[in-house]
Formats: sequence, C-alpha cells, structure tokens
Amino acid sequence: MNERANFGSKLGVILATAGSAVGLGNVWRFPYMAGENGGAVFIIIYVVCVVMLGIPCMVSEFIVGRHGQANTARAYRKLAGRTPWAVIGYMGVLTGFLITGYYAVVSGWCLQYVWASLIGHLQGDPEYFRTYFAELSADPVKPVLWTVIILGITYLIIEHGVRDGIERASKMLMPTLFILLLIIVVASCLLPGATKGIEFLFKPDFSKINSDVFLGALGQSFYSLSIAMGCLCTYASYFSRHTNLTQSAVQIAVIDCVVAILAGLMIFPAAFSVGVNPDSGPSLIFITLPNVFQQAFAAVPLVGYVVSLLFFVLLSLAALTSLMSLHEVSTAFFQEELHLTRKKAALIVTVTTSVIGAFCSLSLGAVESLSWIGKTLFDWFDFITGQIFLPVVGFLTCIFIGWFVDHKIVREEYTNWGTLSGVNFHLYLFLVKYVCPLAILFIFLHQFHLI
Repeated sequence: MNERANFGSKLGVILATAGSAVGLGNVWRFPYMAGENGGAVFIIIYVVCVVMLGIPCMVSEFIVGRHGQANTARAYRKLAGRTPWAVIGYMGVLTGFLITGYYAVVSGWCLQYVWASLIGHLQGDPEYFRTYFAELSADPVKPVLWTVIILGITYLIIEHGVRDGIERASKMLMPTLFILLLIIVVASCLLPGATKGIEFLFKPDFSKINSDVFLGALGQSFYSLSIAMGCLCTYASYFSRHTNLTQSAVQIAVIDCVVAILAGLMIFPAAFSVGVNPDSGPSLIFITLPNVFQQAFAAVPLVGYVVSLLFFVLLSLAALTSLMSLHEVSTAFFQEELHLTRKKAALIVTVTTSVIGAFCSLSLGAVESLSWIGKTLFDWFDFITGQIFLPVVGFLTCIFIGWFVDHKIVREEYTNWGTLSGVNFHLYLFLVKYVCPLAILFIFLHQFHLI
C-alpha cells in the first residue's frame, strides 16, 4: 500500500489551508457584509465569532480528517462505523462538489474583469458598469468560457498532487495575493477623504448592534473559513502526526481576519473618497468598485488603470486558492472510492463541475427555462449549499465530535497523542458540544425567519 501524500512543511500546511479559507468570502462578501452592518461593530462581533465558533469547528474537521487519513466521506465513515453518522462525510463531499460548480462561475467573472481591465474596457459612468455586468452575466458564451478556463487552471494544479500541486501553488499564490492586497490598501488609504472610510472600519458605533448584525457576523465567520465544505477535513488528511491542530486553526483564523480587514481597508477608503455608499451589497465588486477606482484616480488615469487591474487579479487569485481546495475534496473522493489515478479523478471533477458551471451561468439570462419558483439554477445552488447544507453539515459535525466520538480519540488528536498540552481541551469540548451547535442552529433558523 502506498504511503498517503502529505504536506512537506509547516508553511505549506498554513498557506494551503489558509488559501482554502481566504477566498471571495473575504475579499468580496466580507466588505459588503461589513458595509451593510455598521462597519467596525460588525468586525468586532465577527472576530469574536471566529474565535468562539470558527476555530472549534476548524479543529473538529481537522480531527476527523487527520484521524481518517482519507477523503472526507471515508474519514467520517472510519469514525462513525456502521452508524448513520457516516452520512456527514458524504454530505460534505457533495456540498464541496456543488459549490465548485457555481463558485467557478463567479471566479470566471473575475477573470473576465482582469481581461477587460487589461484592454481598457472598464471605463465609463456608473450606468455603464451596471450594464456591463448585466450583459456579461447574461451572455451565453463568455462566462461559460471563463468558467471552463479557471477550472482548467485548477485541474493543472490539482493533477500534480499535494506537494507538487497544491502546496507549491499555495506558496506562490498566497504571498502574491497578500502583496497585491497591501499595494491596493496603500493606494486607497492615500486618497483624499479616505480617513472617513478608515473610521467607518475602526470606530465602532455600538448603537448599530442588533440581532441581524450578530447573526450576519456568525454566518460570515462560518462561510469565510470554508467550514462544512469538506475542504478542511480533506486538507487535514494530508497533515502529519506532528501538526499542531489548534495552533494551525488559530493561525489560519488570524490570516483570514487580517485579509478580511485589509479587504475593507482596500475598499471603503476609496468608496468614501468618492462619496459611494458603503452598503452597496453584492454588487460592490463588479459594479460599484470599477467606478470607484475610476473616479478616485481620475487625476492620474494610469494609476486608476493599474489599481483596477491589480484588484481583479487579486480577486482571481483569491477565487483560485479556494477553488483548489473545493476541487481537491471531490478529487480525493473519486480517487480513493473509485480507485482511480489522481489525473483521472481530477479530470472527472473538472468536466462535471464545468457542466454544472455552464448550466448555472446560462440560467442567469441566456436560458430562461433554467429558473424555477423565482430562482435561477445558480441561485438554487447557492441557496441549497449555503443556507441548507453548510449549516446542517456544520451542526452535525459538532454533535458528532462532541457527543458521539470517543473523547479519548478526540483528545489524542487534539494533543498529538499526549505530546502537546491539553490545557484547553475541555474548553474546546464545551464549545463544540454546546456553543457551536446552538450558534449554527440560530443561524439556520434565523435565515428562514423562524426566530
């Protein structure tokens, strides 16, 4: 039997797993969520949620993955035995697989915007950018082409394996992403009137705290850390016995929070500089920001051109690092369960998710029949995975680890078989048994207006 592949260095573990967590959820979703929920207050609650909810959930998935030393479905099956709990792993794989398809569509839009920025097409008034995005998303060819391209790039990385593919790519992509982020942050913060945007992010107005802000921060912490998608569990199966699971989770959470806050510093100073409302919602990235960059750097058009181009390159890299981890969830599953070579398994995932992505893209305007009950196929994929599968898998994982799995096994993984201090083990167990399931349950019920 061949020895299972694993990451070659501690840096590789952190950058690859952080790459899974750092994606469009940080660079796109976090800023508009912060904008809609009071800025600094949302950030404070978000950080608390990451510590209280995100880190324990990450550690739980790490424990399952490393103990199982297998794809997510098999890892849960090893711990669950013949009990129904094994279904959690299959749900995690299915969630990751479905997200890969429609997430690739949004990732493809990022590539289109890189190309449009490069050739100077992103110029015009606010209405132009609104029309440009509407026409792009409804186009029957361009988005599908870019979806296939970014999934093809992902395939070329995944087929090379854990060390030569995922780890090597992460060591190049993550530092590049961080450098680009810092460059745009500096450019944004030097704009006239940028201090208002900085204050918005760091000067809390506690009068804005309400249940929606709290639950929004809870949901965002869950979404941005790639919890319940199978990614963390799959990557943990490549961890060595010496990897400190809690320390790794904390480091990844810190990177996640830093990138999210830097994304806010990149966007809001520029938005306030030109008088754009910070609560522009999901359209912030593809409609509002191109116009913001154009207005903010109107005196020096070349700088505006470079900043806009770098911004969409940054978005594309963030999307790619997350796509790598999502793709690997399904690749590992098909490789091990169907006894295929890595290349064949990765090719199956690439082709099938390209088909899913194509149909999701076409549903946004090109093919009206791909809509049901007021939702497009794209919206249905987003709804089913984001609002049902993610909270359900996360909730069941916490119950599984906290109440079903032998605590001796959990403690052995948590302490690396007694070589690490288990001083916080009981706190971790308390959070997983009680706090995390209740928080996830509140998120789930709240989004359906049941509480």
